[in-house]
Formats: sequence, structure tokens, C-alpha cells
Amino acid sequence: MVAAVRIAPNAVADNGPNLKAATRAVSLLRTVQYAHPPNCPCHSNPGHHHHHHQAKSQVDRYAQRTSRRGYASPVDQKEYAFEMAASSIRFGPGVTKEVGMDFKNMGAKRVCVVTDSTVRRLTAMKQVEEALTREGVEFEVFDKVRVEPKDSSIKEAISFSKPYAPDAFLAVGGGSVIDTAKLMNLYTEYPDADFLDFVNAPLGNGRPIERALKPLIAIPTTAGTGSETTGTAIFDLVAKRAKTGIAHRNLKPTLGICDPLNTRTMPAAVKASSGLDVLCHALESWTAIPYNQRTPRPTNPIMRPAYQGANPISDIFSLSALRSTVKYLPRSVKDPEDFEAQSEMLLAATLAGVGFGNAGVHLCHGMSYPISGQNPGYKHGGYEVDTPIIPHGVSVAVSAPAVFRFTGPSNPERHLAAAEAFGVDISNVRREDAGAVLADAIQEFLVKLGDQPRGLKDLGFGAEHVDALVEGTIPQARVLMLAPGLRTELEAEKEQLRNLFEDAMTY
Repeated sequence: MVAAVRIAPNAVADNGPNLKAATRAVSLLRTVQYAHPPNCPCHSNPGHHHHHHQAKSQVDRYAQRTSRRGYASPVDQKEYAFEMAASSIRFGPGVTKEVGMDFKNMGAKRVCVVTDSTVRRLTAMKQVEEALTREGVEFEVFDKVRVEPKDSSIKEAISFSKPYAPDAFLAVGGGSVIDTAKLMNLYTEYPDADFLDFVNAPLGNGRPIERALKPLIAIPTTAGTGSETTGTAIFDLVAKRAKTGIAHRNLKPTLGICDPLNTRTMPAAVKASSGLDVLCHALESWTAIPYNQRTPRPTNPIMRPAYQGANPISDIFSLSALRSTVKYLPRSVKDPEDFEAQSEMLLAATLAGVGFGNAGVHLCHGMSYPISGQNPGYKHGGYEVDTPIIPHGVSVAVSAPAVFRFTGPSNPERHLAAAEAFGVDISNVRREDAGAVLADAIQEFLVKLGDQPRGLKDLGFGAEHVDALVEGTIPQARVLMLAPGLRTELEAEKEQLRNLFEDAMTY
């Protein structure tokens, strides 16, 4: 497993001989990361109504401790560090057949294999079953994962894994399968926990995961979520008509086995939707607020969120994933025999997973959760389901032009760099036009990709739905806190979101 890397650019006061060297290193790091840090009033204001979950008393106690030690101790300190955490990744055509040896190497004797009814019939699952059998590893298969899982389908899966008591998990499928396996692993380790205990606040209790979970190997069969490398699991909380999830580093898989042969069976519609998720992962993590603008600083490292804000390491992964997606997604969707494009999209999905798994996403994803959860009845073509469905990538991308038009002023240079990745000549573009230029580039990309709804109206939404969509977005605190330019006061924030949804009606 890749070790977490903790970097603290704002090191505490040091009277030793290393101070000058440390200062120079910090200065260099800051220069590399943000020549022009975005000016976001939301994140210089520690009183933001729902973005700061740690109690003031915790911060007060931290301030008292640091004051006694002679450190600077304002009550509402900004973050000063970021952590880099990702699963180990193995990438290559044919590596699926190695998974039996992996479990044997780790001494696993009872493996819970998690998949869905479609993937159960595919070559990937046949190879998995052969590999486990060949190495003499006992396993049971749960194949009832729901695409775009609901809390009810997650609970059904947990009810399967608890009595089986596996010593390892294997997920074979798309993001829905991998996320479900993560939560089976979590609640099998915490059999007495209430389901809402670990769910992200404010919809759940936001309890941190203190224990190490069982080994989980993830074999993605789609090129999209990057879930094989992140500590995030997303599902519909039906009673609240909202998508939410659980996010913690301990949820991330031990190993992601990325085999491009496994994505060749994806229908074109699934390739497109999955790829649009990669696109928005990359764009949102690249434009998220800087990690050192987030408040409050955690009182304990275990409280540092998985989604931390843009940082120098996540930037490298996010921008690379963006460039690859722009280049290879249209080819992948257009030609099922273009193996190079499909392979590069699987790699881009994993790269974007490392990027957003540490930096986080913001408005496209925050707005997408109520879009999916409040679906008026839209059923996206190309998906083998009997019920209405707005695939995750579609629900995310539909607001992207409106979102990046809005966030452009927060950091014009970053938005121009993103536009350049789409092939825009930015040499004569004014900084104040950065958001509009990026929005236009995204629109053109979506239109050329084909078979995409051109706004919320094409999904069946109208003006009468806007207020409910806004109310469904407000609880997405862990991603809204990373959105540049979002206001601090609740009513002002609601008005901004209302305008964003109205702008996203058509493009």
C-alpha cells in the first residue's frame, strides 16, 4: 500500500539552524503551487454556517495547547498541511489473472467477491473465479449490487457479508460495485454500528473510521469513478432524496488491479458517462480551493478530511487526467476497437482518482447528487436497467458549463490552463473571460461527444424543480466547502446555487 505523505508547508516556529532552509523550501513549494491563489471569501471566513464541522470547543482546546507550547494560536487557524494517500495500483492488460496469487500472498482464506448481475456474466468474473480456484482460495460471490446504489441495496449487501465473515474482499465492476464493497468491509468490521454513524455530516454523524479494515482488492470494469484508489463511497439516501456517502482514507482499497481488457465490454453510453465523471473529477480537483485556505485546521490528524483542497501533488494527477480525457474519450466512445483510447481512459480514471481522492471535488458533484436523487423520470439510453436513471457522469457534466463560468474569477490562470487542455488558444484571452472561455470549451466538447442532454431541461427538470435541487445541494458540505466563490451566508449561498441551476437548464 502507498504510504500517506504528510507535508506541512506552514511549519511551526523553529529557533534552530534549519529555519532558513525550511523557509526557503516552504517559499518554493508555495510558489510552485499558487502563483495567484484564488480569493475566496467563503474560506477566509471561519463562521461559514455548515462547512466547518468541528466544534468550537475542540478548536479552543487546540488553541490552548498550542499557546502553551509557544506556537501561533488563533482560534480559527487555516490548514497548514496536506496528506497524500492512494491505493497501490497495478496496471496492464491481463493482470486480472494475478488476483488469486495476491490473496494467497496475503494469507486470505475466505474472500467475499462483490459484483453485479451484468459483470457476473463477463470475462472479468470468469477470470477472477478461475484465479481464486487455481490458488485454492475459498470465496463466495455477492452479485446483487445495484447500479447507482441506494442505502437499501447497500444494507442488503452488508447483510450478506456479516455472517460470511470474510478475511478479505474483492470488488469486480464499476464504481457502484467498488463503493458497495467498501461499505460491506466497513460495516462488517463495525457490526454494531448504526448505518448513519459514518455517513457524511450533516446527513449522517460523520464518525471517523479508527480501525484498519480488511484487505480490499478492486478490479474496475469501467473507466470512470477512480474508486479503486479513493476512500470514498457514494449512494442514495432515499428518505432524504439525496445522494451522500462515506469518505475516509481507511476505506480505500489495498490494491487496484486496472486491466484494460476488462473495459472493452462497456457500451458506448457507459463509456461516455464514465468518461465524463473523469472529466469533472479532473476539472473540479484542479480548480478546488487551495488546501491551505481550508478552515479549521484539524485538532487531530485523524480529523483531516480526505477531500483537502487542491495541492501540489493532486495538481499533477488532475491536469494529466484532464488532458488524457480530452484526447481519448471521444475516440473511446466512437470506436469500440480503439484499444489504445480505452486503455488510456482507464489510466486517466485512475489518475483522476488519485487527484480528486486527495484534493476533492466541488460544485459539479455537489449539484449532481440532488439531480440524480430527484430524477423526474429520465432514463438514459444504453443502460441495462428497468427504472429511470441519470448516470452519475451525466448528472455531473450537465452543470459543468454553468459551474466553471461561475468559478472562473476565483483563479483565472487555472481556468485558462484547463481551457488550454481542451485545445483553446489562450494567448490573447483576458483573465476576466477565463470562466466563460472554459465553459464554452466544455460545451463544445459535450456536444461533439454526442448523445448528451444539453442541460437540465433535457433531463425533465424545469423552473419548478430549482428550489428542491438547491435544498438537496446544501447538505453536501464536504464538497461545497471546496467550491471557490461560494458565499458564506446561507441565504446568499442558496441564491448562488439557484442561479447555477437556472444557468444549467440549457446550454
